[in-house]
Amino acid sequence: MRFGVLGPVRAWRGDEAVPTGSPQQRALLAALLLRGGRTATAAELIDALWGEEPPSQALAAVRTYASRLRKALGPEVLVSESGGYALRASATALDLTTAQELAAEAEKLRSCGDRAAARARLAGALDLWDGEVLASVPGPYAETQRTRLEEWRLTLLETRLDIDLEVGAHAEAVSELTALTAAHPLRERLRELLMLALYRGGRQAEALAVYADTRRLLADELGVDPNPELSRLQQRILRADAELARPVEEPAPAAAPVARPAQLPATVPDFTGRASFVRELGARLATAEGHVMAVSALAGIGGVGKTTLAVHVAHEARPHFPDGQLYVDLQGAGSRAAAPETVLGSFLRALGTPDSAVPDSLDDRAALYRSTLDGRRVLVLLDNARDAAQIRPLLPGTAGCAALVTSRIRMVDLAGAHLVDLDVMSPEEALQLFLRIVGEERVRAEREAALDVVAACGFLPLAIRIAASRLAARRTWTVSVLAAKLADERRRLDELQAGDLAVKATFELGYGQLEPAQARAFRLLGLADGPDISLAAAAAVLDLPLRDTEDLLEALVDTSLLESAAPGRYRYHDLVRLYARACAERDEQPPSEREAALSRLLDFYLSTAARVYAIERPGDRLVDHLEPTAYDGLAFTDRHEAQDWLYAEADCLLATVRRSAASPGTLRRGVDLLWASLDLAESGANSREYEAVATVLREAAGRAGDVRAKGRAALTLAYVQHVTGRFDEADGEAHEAMDLASSTGDALPLCWAANALGIMALYQGRTEDGERFLTQATTAFRACDDEAGEASALCNLSRIHLAMGQTDVAVELAQRGTEMYASMGHALKGANGRYALGLALTASGRLDEASSRLAEALEVFRDSRQRLWEGMSLFRIAEVDIAARRYAQAASNSELALVVLRGVGGEWRRGQVLVVLGRALSGIGQHGRARVCWQEALDIFVELGSPEESDVRALLLETAAA
Repeated sequence: MRFGVLGPVRAWRGDEAVPTGSPQQRALLAALLLRGGRTATAAELIDALWGEEPPSQALAAVRTYASRLRKALGPEVLVSESGGYALRASATALDLTTAQELAAEAEKLRSCGDRAAARARLAGALDLWDGEVLASVPGPYAETQRTRLEEWRLTLLETRLDIDLEVGAHAEAVSELTALTAAHPLRERLRELLMLALYRGGRQAEALAVYADTRRLLADELGVDPNPELSRLQQRILRADAELARPVEEPAPAAAPVARPAQLPATVPDFTGRASFVRELGARLATAEGHVMAVSALAGIGGVGKTTLAVHVAHEARPHFPDGQLYVDLQGAGSRAAAPETVLGSFLRALGTPDSAVPDSLDDRAALYRSTLDGRRVLVLLDNARDAAQIRPLLPGTAGCAALVTSRIRMVDLAGAHLVDLDVMSPEEALQLFLRIVGEERVRAEREAALDVVAACGFLPLAIRIAASRLAARRTWTVSVLAAKLADERRRLDELQAGDLAVKATFELGYGQLEPAQARAFRLLGLADGPDISLAAAAAVLDLPLRDTEDLLEALVDTSLLESAAPGRYRYHDLVRLYARACAERDEQPPSEREAALSRLLDFYLSTAARVYAIERPGDRLVDHLEPTAYDGLAFTDRHEAQDWLYAEADCLLATVRRSAASPGTLRRGVDLLWASLDLAESGANSREYEAVATVLREAAGRAGDVRAKGRAALTLAYVQHVTGRFDEADGEAHEAMDLASSTGDALPLCWAANALGIMALYQGRTEDGERFLTQATTAFRACDDEAGEASALCNLSRIHLAMGQTDVAVELAQRGTEMYASMGHALKGANGRYALGLALTASGRLDEASSRLAEALEVFRDSRQRLWEGMSLFRIAEVDIAARRYAQAASNSELALVVLRGVGGEWRRGQVLVVLGRALSGIGQHGRARVCWQEALDIFVELGSPEESDVRALLLETAAA
């Protein structure tokens, strides 16, 4: 048997519900359950059910209720003892007992420093509540228990929220705390947590406004001042106390940071030589335990072993850095070095900072990074740096930490750094490395030939490793055979040369030993842009089946010329990629094969992206207007699988599009690939690169005189600028797209441009222009037999009529568009239809229907990873909540919208959400915090020159006068 009291009083036998009878009968069952198996006398039960005024037949009634319960539960469960009754059930049979055990476990885990596990236990306990405790159960005993258990629930909730703030989840906590303070306005602990969450989220003015609202409320309602804890927190916020932004330190030694990164790559088992450098760098790193932050920078040509030495030294120094080791390949030798802000985001997450707490700007990320490392002993290995400017933001800057840097250049402008110039190996070290890889037996028998090999390698560690690995993999070769292959001086490394030529000569050793098919794969794959390449994309480049492609790639991995980045994904070291491209230019015959390989890759991405688009938007005609492809792409049966592919390939796909701008023969397909991948414009993570690539393509099309490609590129720019809230720029691009599409008769872009111009006119308050453009778009889409496009234009036209005050027309248009989407099975665009319908229904006062349509849209947008529209749906639901006077729920949804829209949607949309959040806060009596939100919105609208400025000023004046 199982029983529940944290909600309605219920019983189950296995998974089958057992009827518990009338309210008084459930009251008797609750009184027995809450005694934990102890016997309750008849008098105690009468008092629990009726208190001081029991009915004359109370005892008979109790016996009747008990008899009925015994029949339902079984005589072995409800027993009679000493004139009373008791329940016999296991300790875990009651949901309350389970919640108590989880709460006790959480307390122990928190005291041991395991906040994540403690939070999980508390969340599990809170999930056991299912509505009001002892719902609809009468009697004084039930009322007392309801009050007690509700107070305990709030205490557990406060504890869980406290842990949320300790682990940095303050942005997520604000929404929940806002709703809770509205529901429990006099509960000061919740107000304290809300102030702290706002402060840690950079919203100091709102945090102080919460205190002012609380002080006024307590004075009005109770005639008292805030408690000392709340007052002290206000003073600390006024002082900008830096300790408030830090995680709470645990008293026990186990209170180490939750995250202890251990990111160092594995050290090679055959590390050889470099003894003096190991001692020198080790001693330098050991000084970090004192009062300085040690920085050592290794410089040398590519392949000289900088990374191998640095990783080996870092592993030996690990005992000096018990709080973790961070590692990053900065890709400084390539044309697109890693951005410091990107690296800092990765480091902060590795150090335990949640995504929501990672700031946007480089300076803010660097400051938080240094603060997070303060008091810790962490080693940071910055591999393959471009220059000192790239790594300065990545240096810890605090005692106890250290940084180890490798680069192809000497960091002479890195203040305070200990510079180490790493040269090639000595002949003895080089021979020892060769021996360890190849095997002592083979090398000892041909020592002179082995010396010839390492000399031919110029004693460069990477060259020695490649040559030795190839020899080790070929048991039929002798060392002399390898030495003879390297005897040609043109293949040897000239140690007096520096830079890429030396590295190129080193890679030649491995490349020259490849089989013809392997060499072709090595050359052609190097042509592809992007950080790595998938197996399927590589098969397109090579024009081979997947299995044959995988065999070739794995063979290249064995030779160390290619790396296995993850299952099914491969990458070159940046210098090896440059060498592979040089080989392709030199050796690939005929030269047209290079262009053909890149053309197949572009076709692969375009064909696959079109299928992703089609599975998300059935019936949409865009895929019928794309450039034809000669190479087929992947097929999907599940739209989530398709989405996974698009976002996983985003970097490589956009790099391929950028590359297509270099040739008139690929430009149009590149533009169309960008058009078919427009979901990337809304992702937040990819929108900047999407826009940058679109700009490159539009300029390339202009230089090539390709009017059609330029028009389509302008259309993609209009789309991404709309997404980021830059409506004037988007309007200009859409006008250009329309003019260019008109001049070439490019039908579908003409439809899209008119649609875009209509929605831009809406945002700019030009409703007559908007109606004209959207009517044109509707007609044009219909002429193209594009029902999905027509539905989109109708839904947008609905919003125009809504702005003109014609709500009935707006509802009718949105319903037509939504029905058209539904007939096509168009889930994603159907959500856009329901979004527009929800707005129209809100304006017409049909709030329940509006809320339902917007909730349906929100579910689809969230499932489809459409962050912009997920956030905007939450915002619109908050507007419905305000219209329905559900102010607490409106505040919660507005806060969620702000979290989702971080980094996407632009400042104008953020300002809109802040206005609604202010209205919601004002509705729950938090007037000071509301004014802070409105002031922030006003600053945004003033900077943008938006007409909403006057409305917000009116709100501020109204509250100032109140």
